[in-house]
Amino acid sequence: MKKERFELIRGSGNIYRDLDIPDADVRQLKAILAAEIIKTLDKKGLSVRKAQSVTGIDAGDFSRVRNADFRRISVERLMAMINRLGSRVEVAVKVWRSEAGRHTAVL
Repeated sequence: MKKERFELIRGSGNIYRDLDIPDADVRQLKAILAAEIIKTLDKKGLSVRKAQSVTGIDAGDFSRVRNADFRRISVERLMAMINRLGSRVEVAVKVWRSEAGRHTAVL
């Protein structure tokens, strides 16, 4: 059996950027916020219906977060969900100039 050699490529820390997906930084931020929401729901043992009754936010939004469907959920909405679950969000932004001359925000 012949062994193939694989090249190791270190990622940027943002899978969306690595895969050249549009709006990579926004998608990464949404994924990070969603992970925190899911962690909180799990920690508190909240179903999406119970989360709705506790926060006043539609159960459908919590369901979309659990299913990683962020197309209809803004960053602001995700932050509001976290806040109503009793946590706070702090965001730090660094702007790096890429080699192509574009500005890239790293969240």
